[in-house]
Amino acid sequence: MEASSSSSRRSRRGPDSPSPTTRRLCLLLLFVLQTCIRPASPAVSAAAAAASPSPYLVGVGSYDITGPAADVNMMGYANAEQVASGIHFRLKARAFIVAEPGGNGKRAVFVNLDACMASQLVTIKVLERLKARYGDLYNEKNVAISGIHTHAGPGGYLQYVVYIVTSLGFVRQSFDVIVNGIEQSIVEAHSNLRPGKIYVNKGELLDAGVNRSPSAHLNNPADERSKYQYNVDKEMTLVKFVDDEIGPIGSFNWFATHGTSMSRTNSLISGDNKGAAARFMEDWAEQNVVPKQAVHVSSEHPRRVSALIPEPNEITDDDLIRLASSYKASGGRQISSSSMAKRIRSAEQNKLKFVSAFCQSNCGDVSPNVLGAFCTDTNRPCDFNHSTCNGQNELCYGRGPGYPDEFESTRIIGNRQFLKAVDLFNSASEEIQGKVDYRHTYLDFSQLEVNVSSSTGGQHQTVKTCPAAMGFAFAAGTTDGPGAFDFKQGDVKGNPFWRLVRNVLRPPGPEQVKCQAPKPILLDTGEMKVPYDWAPSILPIQIIRIGQLVILCVPGEFTTMAGRRLRDAVKKVLTNSGQFDNNVHVVLAGLTNTYSQYVTTYEEYQIQIYEGASTLYGPHTLSAYIQEFQKLATSMVTNKEVVPTNLQPPDLLNRQIGLLPGVIVDETPPGVKFGDVRSDVPANSTFRKGSVVNATFYSACPRNDLLTDGTFALVEKLDGGSDWVPVYDDDDWSLRFRWSRPLPVSPMSFATLEWTVPEDATSGVYRLRHFGASKPLIGSINYFTGTSSAFVVR
Repeated sequence: MEASSSSSRRSRRGPDSPSPTTRRLCLLLLFVLQTCIRPASPAVSAAAAAASPSPYLVGVGSYDITGPAADVNMMGYANAEQVASGIHFRLKARAFIVAEPGGNGKRAVFVNLDACMASQLVTIKVLERLKARYGDLYNEKNVAISGIHTHAGPGGYLQYVVYIVTSLGFVRQSFDVIVNGIEQSIVEAHSNLRPGKIYVNKGELLDAGVNRSPSAHLNNPADERSKYQYNVDKEMTLVKFVDDEIGPIGSFNWFATHGTSMSRTNSLISGDNKGAAARFMEDWAEQNVVPKQAVHVSSEHPRRVSALIPEPNEITDDDLIRLASSYKASGGRQISSSSMAKRIRSAEQNKLKFVSAFCQSNCGDVSPNVLGAFCTDTNRPCDFNHSTCNGQNELCYGRGPGYPDEFESTRIIGNRQFLKAVDLFNSASEEIQGKVDYRHTYLDFSQLEVNVSSSTGGQHQTVKTCPAAMGFAFAAGTTDGPGAFDFKQGDVKGNPFWRLVRNVLRPPGPEQVKCQAPKPILLDTGEMKVPYDWAPSILPIQIIRIGQLVILCVPGEFTTMAGRRLRDAVKKVLTNSGQFDNNVHVVLAGLTNTYSQYVTTYEEYQIQIYEGASTLYGPHTLSAYIQEFQKLATSMVTNKEVVPTNLQPPDLLNRQIGLLPGVIVDETPPGVKFGDVRSDVPANSTFRKGSVVNATFYSACPRNDLLTDGTFALVEKLDGGSDWVPVYDDDDWSLRFRWSRPLPVSPMSFATLEWTVPEDATSGVYRLRHFGASKPLIGSINYFTGTSSAFVVR
């Protein structure tokens, strides 16, 4: 077409028109330029696409949200005995911002939390802070906050009663550190906004999740199930952020698998498999990507290490042992908080930060315990339909790939996600192009009208969702974390004894019983209001669009098939509009902005496995989500605003009740200082790679100061025979910080630092250092430190 039209114009060339030769050269140049700036297809390299003008401003940021490492119940398993007592590795909030260039361009923020889930109250307070800082730039419409669903983070930060019972109510420290960390991650991303590009890639990861409720999944229509190869989603979708000048600065991906590699008996704060994957990828990027393009990844996860680590000294083992023996345990000493802050991570303060987030998707029925569920008494598979062993759910546990070592299972599942993400990152070539847009609304899920097909498939009928309620099978737990007593999954009748117990709290009325059927109601949480709301009723739903990437932000855990139905329904609206082709990438971001437990399909709900019993708003919950997301998608493609609902979730901060007692006093035995060694590294010891080194210190409660963006534990290496430099801290996979008391109410406590020497640790002289903060009976917090004796690593 271009050639023929050019030919016709050439015949009418005037005296000032270019010559045919000049015109052909111009056309050739125009063709080359058009080729360079054409939107990148999968076959076009990212380097070629980089020649085009940047369609966006991009920025990433992260901040510590680790929280109290002592005394606080962990959120996820609802196990009152699972109380934090140390750190496996630190938790973070990770944020990206994408903005259209120009003063009037739209922008969107997505925050991924190393936390069990988002919290409505946290979201409310973060938005208040952003408004105070930036005005209307960031608001409920364009900010999404999503949790990874680790079950190994401190609880007490949600506002509804049912989610904070086991944490003895609201825990202000847990809440404040998350709110502050989210704000700081967004502030960092905002300050780093620069011209850049975004690429998207997707691929299958086959060995990081299995369906933990296969009997419920099988209740979905056979023709629907036949459309999919697997009974869980195996696809990971990754977006890669590239700064025009710096190069790659981060990546976020969505993949469905539960954060339950760490068991219900674990007491160390941990980001579980997704937090581990993020740590592995950020460490890898530090070595391979920043500031250059990534080219290689090993099969084992990398580690973060200070840039100050020297090369091995050419000295003998005897020389190293003699040198180490000259450095005895230092004994505890007080330090100022400012000097501690300066000491920690001093080598990394001005270093370029690569941010990588492993976000959660429709993980409702997806377990990382990929070996399957077995009975602990017989080692035989659990009952298929009820996940029991001789009728008891307490004996049925899922096994991860590192069984019986849960830390190894966490590492393996994290490493598998990390390796897939690196593969997608390195091969990402499809450039995201198009406008930034978003839609958001609040809905009252306790009484939402939904149009559904009749049971015969004929005329549509109008039904309603229900006030929240939890079924008997909820209390049975799952194969990732079994419940107690005589509850079991698949219970559609209930138990007379527990009905009596339920009726003491709140007996459900006939209308609620009918609405929730066939779920037998154990807790009528939606109608329980004392001392304040037990469960949410007003929920947010949200769509964020960045070019051909569309993120569906849902406030719960969708099962595999529920997520597939929602994505397909929204994708149909988008593609039918003519604004998107079939290459539109629709991802589901679970546990976002608030939390309302599970969402199953209508068919899965009928047999009341754990997920169905935990679907709060009745059998038509998924249909309600699909209906309302289709409305949001329609308003987006028609460029219309959402009709205001005048609904707002409650802010219950001032009504919260917290029963967890504060720290009264910390003490040591007579003649002992905080930071003194109680159990030292063996004298004149040498450790090989893979060995475990530990030392125990007289310590104080970690709740006195969370040491946010700091550390309770360090491994230091002797540099040049005189200077000790930090090489590992409590954010490293290899170093664990364990805290304990000799008695439950004792004012005395201990800190054990446990370091597994990495295979790539350099030979030399090392020691362990502990930091802490103690509370006197009267007066202010005192900070202290102490070191172990030195030892040799060979």
